[in-house]
Amino acid sequence: MQKIPLPERPDWRAKAEEVGFTFADMHGEPYWDESTAYRFTLAEVENDIEDPATELHGMCRAAVADIVQSQELMEKLGIPEPHRDMIAASWEAGEPEIYGRFDFAYDGTGPAKMLEYNADTPTSLYESASFQWAWLEDQLAAGVLEDGDDQFNGIHEALIERFRETFRPGSDLHFTAMGGNPEDYAMVEAMGWAAREAGLGAHYFDLEKMALSDEGQFLDDEDRVIGTLFKLYPWEDLLRDDYALHIAGSGCLMIEPAWKALVSNKGLLPVLWQMFPDHPNLLPAFFEADVADGLGGAACDAPGFDAARETLARGYVTKPLFSREGASVRIVENGEVTETAPNTDYDAHPKIVQAYAPLSQFGGFHPVIGAWIVGEACAGMGLREDRARITQDLSRFKPHFIRD
Repeated sequence: MQKIPLPERPDWRAKAEEVGFTFADMHGEPYWDESTAYRFTLAEVENDIEDPATELHGMCRAAVADIVQSQELMEKLGIPEPHRDMIAASWEAGEPEIYGRFDFAYDGTGPAKMLEYNADTPTSLYESASFQWAWLEDQLAAGVLEDGDDQFNGIHEALIERFRETFRPGSDLHFTAMGGNPEDYAMVEAMGWAAREAGLGAHYFDLEKMALSDEGQFLDDEDRVIGTLFKLYPWEDLLRDDYALHIAGSGCLMIEPAWKALVSNKGLLPVLWQMFPDHPNLLPAFFEADVADGLGGAACDAPGFDAARETLARGYVTKPLFSREGASVRIVENGEVTETAPNTDYDAHPKIVQAYAPLSQFGGFHPVIGAWIVGEACAGMGLREDRARITQDLSRFKPHFIRD
């Protein structure tokens, strides 16, 4: 794994504008940055990213099977009691999942470490699946990259196949996100594009225009009944919304399904560690409420804590159950808070504690690898980097290529 300076495409901004990638710069800072790219070997990608991500996804599904049987774990994950049966029923019915994204710490020298799983509404899909592939093709054509260079990126094709195998030909799907956000629209349109190529109908409408019929069905902005809905709206928010009371009786299939509320939750991390202790791709993790005294040096009877005590003493990270884009995350090293992201409403949620895995550093930036799961297998990756050690909403997206 290396970070390589490369000449930018002279017309990349015009191309971004042409395809609607209007958020390539945000708030005066570059978001898409192709002045450098990350180079990987095929073995690094296959052995350290692709295969572990696929295995971890299977482990997450095993965790869901346990969580839905445990009111104690549902409570620890902050799942509202009125909706626990709906989540369990979603899992037991086998409601289909489409995609997710693991975030990994990785430097090319050891097992990638799972930082979290964005399994419900992971963003940066358009950049990963489409714009970085166009970058590869353009740079190959220009001779900037060498013949034979490749990219781990079958995301779009995998999405098409996943939609095709999940829904009957000609099925109508609805796609929604909050209006007025170009990044969210690009994300949703990337999903709709794949659905249309799979031979499905794909109708977009702004989330705030959704309505409820007298019969309890969800309606779009043209009063059409919604049978299947892809929503860029997190389950943790939806479960606290009045609309959640109508989901079970609406006849609407949600994408991602309700059971994904359990794997997009940071509480998944301590559950995984208890189920698969010492797995090479996992970091020791615990519910903060279970180990708070132990972190201060007192005795602690949380399963596995004593074995991880020395590791946690060197450094750990606290994360609210529902934190997104690094919000309210703190790094603690040798008992002192050494870095923190801005506090938000997330800070009021219960937290988990995860052993600190230092991110690698390339040219003053710390990359995080996003490994994309489509269906139940890893189909590609994208990278984001930040000067800070906590990856946040304005961290830069970086293209990658494979060369042996």
